[in-house]
This record gives sequence, C-alpha cells and structure tokens, in this order.
Amino acid sequence: MRFVDYVKINVEAGQGGNGIVAFRREKFVPKGGPAGGNGGNGGSIIFTVDAQLHTLQDIRYHRIYKAKRGGHGEGSLRHGKKGLDIIIKVPAGTIVKDRETGQVLADLQVDGESVVAARGGWGGRGNAEFKAATHQAPREWEAGKDGQKRELDLELKVLADVGLVGFPNAGKSTLLARVSRAKPKIADYPFTTLTPNLGIVKSGEYTSFVMADIPGLIEGAHEGKGLGIQFLRHVERCSILVFLVDANDEDPSTSYRLLYEEVEKFSPNLLKRRRILAITKMDSYVGVPKISPFEPIDIHPISSVSGEGIDNLIAVLAKIISG
Repeated sequence: MRFVDYVKINVEAGQGGNGIVAFRREKFVPKGGPAGGNGGNGGSIIFTVDAQLHTLQDIRYHRIYKAKRGGHGEGSLRHGKKGLDIIIKVPAGTIVKDRETGQVLADLQVDGESVVAARGGWGGRGNAEFKAATHQAPREWEAGKDGQKRELDLELKVLADVGLVGFPNAGKSTLLARVSRAKPKIADYPFTTLTPNLGIVKSGEYTSFVMADIPGLIEGAHEGKGLGIQFLRHVERCSILVFLVDANDEDPSTSYRLLYEEVEKFSPNLLKRRRILAITKMDSYVGVPKISPFEPIDIHPISSVSGEGIDNLIAVLAKIISG
C-alpha cells in the first residue's frame, strides 16, 4: 500500500428535514389540535482514529463526502429520522484542518478518538411546536437548516519518540532494523526509504520507545529537492532528533552542519528538540573520525553491523525520554 500523508477533501453534512403542518384527525374529535412533527437532524461528518490504519491512502481516492439529510416530520407528532452520519477512519497522528481559515479542528492521536468536522443541520419545527394559549391552530412550520460545508486538509504526522535524520545511505534504516523488529528496505543506493518506518525499541525489561526512520534529506531539501522535505513534518512530534552522519564522509562536521541547516530552514522550531549526533558505519572506518561540530552536542560513534555503541545510544535515548 502506498504511503499517503496529505490529502485535500470536501465534506458536506446533511440538511435537516422540514417540519410539517398537520392536525389531529380522530373520530369524535372534529377540531383536533396541531400534530405536525419536527424534521430530523442531518447527518454529520465524523473523523475517528483506527489504530489499524497507517496511511491516508483510502481517503485520497474519495475526495467528496456528503452525509444524508434528515427525514421530514410527519403527522401524529412523528418526527423525521436523523440522517446517517459518515464516519471517516484515519490513522493516529492525523491533523484535521479547515483549509479556508487554517483552523486546526482536531489533532487525533488516540485509537477511538473522534471529532465532528461538519455538523448536520437542525431539523425544522412542525406546527405542533408553535401552539400557544392564544394560538391553538398554528400553521407555521420551519424548513430544515443546512449542514456545514467545509474544505479540509488532512495531514498525517507519525507518532514517535525518536526521529532519525540524515542524508541517504547514512544508516538510518540499518539502525532501526538493528534495534527493533521493523523491517525497512535496506540497500546501498540513495532513497531506499520512501516512507517513514516505525519501530518499537526495547530499552528495559518493561520499557520501550518508538523510533522513526525518516527518508533521507539532501542539500536543498527545504526547497523541495529530493524526497526528505515531504517527510520532515513527521519529526515534528518527536521529542529527540538523532542526526546520523557517515564516518566515511569527507568531512562529517560539514555533513552535520548541512543537515542542521536543512532542518532549520524547514522549521526552526524542530531544533528546539533535544539533539544527538550519531557517527555511523564505524565498522568500515579505520581509526577515529575527526569531527568538530559547530555547536556542543553529544556524539555517539556506532555501528549497526557490529553493534558498537548501540547499547549505549539506546540507554541514553531511554534516559532522556523517561525524563
């Protein structure tokens, strides 16, 4: 299934049913009172989290959602039926935003959590509602109200504690595969990872955290070059960013600075997260790589192949997460 993390849709809640004018027509009651029922409320558009979903793929091919209108009122004080709601299932981490106003209607993160994004119109009142002591035979009634219409943006941001940030082939997928049961595609060519991958990292007998492997950045990613810009939004929820730099790079310090600058240009707020620098592929490097970061940062030389430094890195991440 293709990973889709952003879609635009139009939603329209159902119109309320009309109230009606009716009077009691009973035997031996020649002048019965008003008996027109109210219209039913229109159906609403509701988003709800389904933990089994991990993409907005299904919604991408169904861009317009229109709920049913409410039933009209009937005689004998019978009210119209409520229009059926439309329930749209989305993955955890989905943000529902009104495109016109920019208002965030919901940030859905928990399985079963839901929000009414477009409310159905109220049903109109039948003439029975207008009866008064001085108005015994009303003929007034109300039409049902229109349901809400909205143009919505749905944006999925994965939920993870740790986000891995690096250039293609920096070893992000290999690290995730090493420390979790995730099975990301791994190969020795750029852009192997085309979607964010999540893994559960066991950090103690009863503790764990979630790590996300984000597709690789390239220089100029903030301007839309490469694939990374599509997925940088997914690290916005992470409390820790692990920058991965290949020990075999010509100048690892420059590589880190370039990564830092791409993230900064995309969103300066991301750099308020706790950051760690992991120097990867130490198994293929002879000696100690020379690195002098432009800022103070914890540096962890690791090898996802030999296991060098992995346990220490996981322990440090778990300590930060636990506070």
